[in-house]
Amino acid sequence: MTVTCRVLKLSRQPYYRWLADPVTTSEVVEAYRANALFDAHRDDPEFGHRLLADEAADAGEPMSDRTAWRIASANGWFSVFGKPKRGKHRKPGPPVHDDLCAVVDEHGQTRHVFAADAPNELWLTDITEHKTAEGKLYLCAIKDAYSGRIVGYSIDSRMKSRLAVQALENAVAMRGDVAGCHSDRGSQFRSRKMLRALGRHRMVGSMGRVGSSGLSG
Repeated sequence: MTVTCRVLKLSRQPYYRWLADPVTTSEVVEAYRANALFDAHRDDPEFGHRLLADEAADAGEPMSDRTAWRIASANGWFSVFGKPKRGKHRKPGPPVHDDLCAVVDEHGQTRHVFAADAPNELWLTDITEHKTAEGKLYLCAIKDAYSGRIVGYSIDSRMKSRLAVQALENAVAMRGDVAGCHSDRGSQFRSRKMLRALGRHRMVGSMGRVGSSGLSG
């Protein structure tokens, strides 16, 4: 063992301490779960423990909501929103793209122009909430600014980053890559998963204030 430690450049004392108190299987499982929760929290700091648990399950580390809450609480991984305060409204996070659809008119007022000279030059995307008999559903739709047609969408019971990513992937599968995609500052559009998806398809992102997605126009 002395030779092995020397070859691996390990000190013998920590090794013998590990032998005396080895890492248990449950501790290894806990570590993998914590890593999955941390990745999800880093991807979207606005998620509470239930959404973090969903994201961890998607990454191959399923766990109960209570387990996710315990691990997240122990590590201080709380939603940046925290507990909602009476009379307070949630503020959107910072934009991760420039607002490429904003123009200043002759009166010095900033307004948005959602126009394109040809199909697939500019897409507009937004998320809407719909109440059903079974509960809430969230729809992320993508519209071509030139034709006004919906070119891709996705539906989910949770408003997570994958909702926006799946809508984008569906639109690309139908229409091919596009030059740019504009959204508001919702956390789903600011997530690392969405940024990676835009980069994967060589799209330029554009981001305005809340309510400036242009999809309802």
